Order: sequence, then C-alpha cells, then structure tokens
Amino acid sequence: MFATNLDTPLVYLKGVGPKRAELLQKELGISTYEQLLNHYPFRYIDRTRFYKINELNPEMPLVQVVGKIISKEIVGEKQKKRIVAKFADETGTMDLVWFQSLKWVEENVMRGTTYIAFGKPALFGSSFSISHPDLETYPRQTGITGNLTLQPIYHTSEKMKKGFLDSKGIQKLVHHIIELHINEVRETLPSYVLEKYKLISRRDALIHVHFPANTTMLQHAERRLKFEELFFIQLQLLHNKQLRSLKYKGALFNTVGDKVNIFYKTMLPFDLTNAQKRVIKEIRLDTQRGSQMNRLIQGDVGSGKTVVALMSMLLANDNGYQACMMAPTEILARQHYQSLIDLLKGELVNIGILTGNTTKKQRTILHQQLESGEIDILVGTHALIEDKVQFKNLGLVVIDEQHRFGVEQRAKLWRKNVIPPHILVMTATPIPRTLAMTLYGDLDVSVIDELPVGRKPIETLHLYESQRLRMFGFMKQEIAKGRQVYIVYPLIEESKKLDLMHLEAGIEQMRFEFPLPNYQISKVHGQMPNADKQYEMQQFIDGKSQIMVATTVIEVGVNVPNASVMIIENAERFGLSQLHQLRGRVGRGAEQSYCILMSGNKLGPNSKLRLETMVKTNNGFEISEIDLQLRGPGDITGTQQSGVLELKMANLAKDQIILQEARNTVIEIFGKDAMLELPENILLKNYLSKKARAIALDKIS
Repeated sequence: MFATNLDTPLVYLKGVGPKRAELLQKELGISTYEQLLNHYPFRYIDRTRFYKINELNPEMPLVQVVGKIISKEIVGEKQKKRIVAKFADETGTMDLVWFQSLKWVEENVMRGTTYIAFGKPALFGSSFSISHPDLETYPRQTGITGNLTLQPIYHTSEKMKKGFLDSKGIQKLVHHIIELHINEVRETLPSYVLEKYKLISRRDALIHVHFPANTTMLQHAERRLKFEELFFIQLQLLHNKQLRSLKYKGALFNTVGDKVNIFYKTMLPFDLTNAQKRVIKEIRLDTQRGSQMNRLIQGDVGSGKTVVALMSMLLANDNGYQACMMAPTEILARQHYQSLIDLLKGELVNIGILTGNTTKKQRTILHQQLESGEIDILVGTHALIEDKVQFKNLGLVVIDEQHRFGVEQRAKLWRKNVIPPHILVMTATPIPRTLAMTLYGDLDVSVIDELPVGRKPIETLHLYESQRLRMFGFMKQEIAKGRQVYIVYPLIEESKKLDLMHLEAGIEQMRFEFPLPNYQISKVHGQMPNADKQYEMQQFIDGKSQIMVATTVIEVGVNVPNASVMIIENAERFGLSQLHQLRGRVGRGAEQSYCILMSGNKLGPNSKLRLETMVKTNNGFEISEIDLQLRGPGDITGTQQSGVLELKMANLAKDQIILQEARNTVIEIFGKDAMLELPENILLKNYLSKKARAIALDKIS
C-alpha cells in the first residue's frame, strides 16, 4: 500500500532511538513510520481563541494568553523548588509556574520575550496561574503543519510520558515523518471513487488529520479516512462472501417432504407470521442453489426463531441429511431440546442431546446412533465440536447466540462433513444495521420483525427505591391471579465497591414479605452446582414455586409462559441489551406481562436514558441503536468480534451514511468486475492480495 520507506522501523526516526521505539511498540503496537502516520489524534484543542488575563476564570478547561515575561525567579528549596515567572498583558499579570525541567526553563524562557502561554488556569487568592504551560513565541511560525490553530492530541500512556512521549512528543515525531516522507504516500482508492464522493487524496488527508489548517480541511480529512476504512472492510467481507459462494458447494435440499409437511399441517400450534414465512422461503432458496448457505437470522426475544430453525432442520432431514443445533450454555441447549420435543410431540424425527453432563454410557450410544444416521437432529453445547462426535451426513448447522462462540469453535462443526453443511446463525440480540453490515457483512441477513399472533406487548414500569412497597403489592396481586414472578439481581454477594442489594439479602426480604406456606421461592445463580440449578428451575417451571430470585443466569434459556412479571433490581447497573433480554423472559403466554425496573433514587444521565428507553419501547432494534450510541460497538459485541471493530477513524454509531456509501460502492464494483480484472481496479486487487487471509474452513463469520 505504501512505498518501502514508510515500512522503515521507527528506531531510525530522528528523536526515537531503541528505548522509545520499544515503548511505542509495547504501549501502542506501533513499530513503523506507516503505523505512526496511522495513529490519528483522538481530539483537537482549538487554538484560535485568545483570552486576556482579566477574562480568566478557574472553571475554564484550557486557555491561551498572549503576554510578556516581565520577571522570573527560583522559589523554595529541594522538593519545593520551582520557577515562577510574572506574565503580563495590557489587562493585568499572572504567574507561570514550573516544578520540573527547571534547568531547561532557566535557559530557554527569556525575560522581555512575548509568548503564547497555554494551559489550565488556577486561582490562588486573587491571582491566576498556569502550571507547566505550553509556551510558543509570538507570532507563531508557520510551516507544513499549518499554524496549529487546531492542536492534535494523541493517545499515550504513563510509561510513554516518562519517556518523553507525551502527546506533544508524538506530534513532533509525526511532524518529522510528514516533512520527510509525505510524498511517498501512495493512493489506495481508485480515482473514480475519489471523484464520485469528492474525496481528497490520501496524502492530503494524512497531512490534515494530523495538522489541520482549519476545521473544513479537518472534516475533509476525516471523511476521506473514514470512507477508506469502511470501504476496505466491506471489500474484504463481500470478496469473502463471493469467494465462498463460488468455492464451496452446498447440499441440495430440493424436496419438501413428509416431515416438513406433516409438522406444518398437523403439529404447528399457531400460524406462522409473515416474517417467519419470508425467512423460511429465503432459507429454501439458499439451500437449492448448490452453494453453501451462510445466513444470519435476527429476531427479537419471542419472535419465533426456534420454529424457523426446526422447519429448516426438518427440511434437511427430508433430503436425507442430519442437522445439529449448538447453544452456548447447557440451560439454553436443554431449553431448545425440550422445545423441539414439545413441538414435535416426540414424533417424526429422532432428537438427541449432548452436553458436558452427558454420561459416558449415554455418549457411547449417542455416537453410534449419530454415525449410523439414527439421530436426525442433535442439540448440544460446545460438546458438539469434539472430534469424537461424527455424523453420518451432516447437512445443516444451527448456531444460537453465535457471538458467544469463537471462530475456531464454530469452524469445527463446519468440518464434520465432506460437503460443508449449510450454516444458520441465530441471535436474539438485535444488532444495529451498521453493526450487522460490518460484523456480518459476509452473511445473508434475515430479520424476523413480527411477534406471533396473540402476544401482548410487555408493559414496562420504572420505580424508585422509595416505591418498593408499591412493587410488593403488585407482586402479590399477580401471584393471587396464579401468575409467577422473576426477580433478578446483579450480584450474588455483598460488594464493598457497589452499593447494591445483593441476591442473598433479596431472598431474606422476599421471605419476610412472602412467608411460607403461601409462597414458595426458587433461587438460581451461576455459582450453584448444575444439579441444584436444574432442580430450582424445574420447581419454577412446574409451578411449584411462585417466585424465582436469580442473577442474570436466566437471561437466556428459561421459557415459562405462566411467568408474567419480571422485576430487575438495580436496573441502572445493567446495559440496555441485557435489560431487553431479561424482559424477554416474560410475555410468552397469552396473559398481559409486566417488567418493573427498580433503581436507586439518584440516576446519572446515561442510566436515566437507558431506563426511559426501556419504558418507551419494546422494539429491540430501536433499543440496539440507542445502545450503540451509548456504549459503542466493541462493548455490544464483546471480545469475540472485537478484531473486526478496531476502527481507527470511523464510528459505527455516527458514520452510518459513509458506511452505506462504502458498501454500495463495493457492491457496484463487484457487480461490474467480479474478479477485479479491469485496470482501474488494480489497486483493489493488490490490496486483497496483500491482505489475503485464506478463506478456508475456519472462516464462518
């Protein structure tokens, strides 16, 4: 992408040397000129405004004042030694104070010289001062870096600062590279793309992102670099998708046979929604193309993804193939297994389950049945990816909540057949459109955006701690109607750092408010043995307990239609996505369901916005957009996908239009020149060649 000189190790740059080069590598992962050029400022200080000394107030963050040094003296001794300079303009005087680098100040800061002093003003008595000000002679000198009216501020670390690599130090190093090597920067985007979107050159963008002449040029630089970043992500994703469809054949599911027809006509307990029908049709078309399907189903909690997955697995069975369904936890795997058994009434197909707790004897039988083809559908956890698990003819893999699995884990399932099985990925975590285009840009995306007929929207209420008696009263009313209640706590034990009502204290309070024998309480949390957890959950599922007090272990995998109330304690401590997932545990029956968000009386602005959003809407996609604005993409997707989202410039929450432009451009390019053979696309072909990671079996999403 760049000329050789920009690949030069930083150790050879003026002002770096071995020690600083090692610091830059360890702290920022930067080791070449090119990498330092791509270490962009994260903010800028506006140096266009000058203040007079009589305009200063201690609330100001950073100011710059033009004045003259009228005196300078050393004050104090040993550790208290400092240099104090009197700094004056026509409106008054103030102090400039240095506690460190005193020798340098003594030799370089001159009486009678006019400077621009920049820093944070502090008030002592009736006099202002700035400690360790940035000083520049007045008027400023100009050069390739402009007049620095917008001063770049770079990410650094405490270790780097001790090695004189603070923001100012990095600024100087970047300046050296731009002065000496900027003409070696090569263009990365085709000229027709630059012209279409009126983008400035890469060379100009790098100059103005580090040293903008003005705000207009900074905006041009940022737009160019954001577009480039998002463009190349989409180029790779869509190239991978195209390669996969050409390279990997897929099993043909041409027949809709007895299993699908009997289930659809005689067993399905409700009518499919239009959204479910649309997604099933998309899957049917995918599995008739002769190439491997890679489809993501996004559907809100309770939207009916399991039925769509079941009909897809029955389609595989009708065509002589086995199917499997992998879930991230044993609770969720068992929940899916039970749902499939209930929907099929134990008929049509043979369903097995494999988890970490499956006994050795059960495993032996299961392995034999899988290899002989007796098992049509296997449900399980990570245990499915073990080498010992061999299928006779695996044709479809369904992965639930796939963001909880690593790439290599998913890939092991993919390798369990000569012809790679079709992949159906499901998530109940609504993903903002921009995030889906970036994380899953190489998958086809289906959205189930309707709830089954008869489902009533969950009513959500926010109550403060002072309204707790009202909450207890409401619980008693609902339990008297025969309903059940979840109460979720964020902690298991008391925390010294967080003033939260923990689960154990909550149970004591419940037992006081809801005494035996009228009320039974189940307790579930992640530190309990599995057997105890299963017993407590079963008590609740069977209706033998009315209240389940739990931690977020019940976020997924519990389906009790009779539970109509979800109470979330310390709701301000949860993220929006988690609150929405927890709320989805109710609203699964025909009765009206409720979610009560309990919080402390004092809330910060973000906490307040999260709780207001929950009260206002049940729409998971709307919630996910607000969550993206509040938390950023990395937090939403977790560590498994973080590599995809290490964006240096673009912001998926704010740059939706640029992302759409970049994706549309790539789609157009591949539409006209699928193999990038045209001369005008040689830059793009070279990019993919250099970046090429073998699109092999370890690449699912």
